Amino acid sequence: MLRRDVSQAMRYLIASLVLAAAWPAGHAAADAPEDILFDVYRNGSPFGEHTVRFRETDEGALQVDVDVSLRAGLGPITLFRYRHDSREVWEDGELVGLTAETYNDGNEMDVSLQGEAIPPLTLSSHWRGYQAGAEQVLNTETGEAMDVVIEDLGREVFQTPGGPVEANRIRITGTLTADLWYDDSGRWIGCAFQARGQDIRYVLRES
Repeated sequence: MLRRDVSQAMRYLIASLVLAAAWPAGHAAADAPEDILFDVYRNGSPFGEHTVRFRETDEGALQVDVDVSLRAGLGPITLFRYRHDSREVWEDGELVGLTAETYNDGNEMDVSLQGEAIPPLTLSSHWRGYQAGAEQVLNTETGEAMDVVIEDLGREVFQTPGGPVEANRIRITGTLTADLWYDDSGRWIGCAFQARGQDIRYVLRES
């Protein structure tokens, strides 16, 4: 039961959506955001990590590398493993390349999209933020569209390792319900959801 529930949960979490409007067109690679590094916990115990790293290429594009590594087990026995590595390339605020490799508890998927082959949908990599009312996005695991519901739950104080900050809370409902938090600069700072009693929580780490 744990393998199926966590697998479904992480499939949705990694395959959630992001609206392009959250990051304006024309945003230069020189303004690349700060790396986002999360430690992931399941019921309070270490579960893995989720990182988003940014760099400017020699051509002046923004390269975004998303790496997710999760494992649940009993001692040395692995009950569930998830691995996702993707690379986005942005030029003048426009996505021009997406590649991804995913291992989801025995299932492997590969995505490679370039230029006009990229559907006009926002990606599911979370770092660009969310807009309430969006109904469909591009799943970076599969390279296909995915249906979701996004709600803006307003502002609240969110606890980070560096102390409390004012944040915007977004709720995504699909195969599960996940809450995500973004600070006033639009930086992704937290995530939490539950799947059959398994509490999954992201804790921001110093980059």
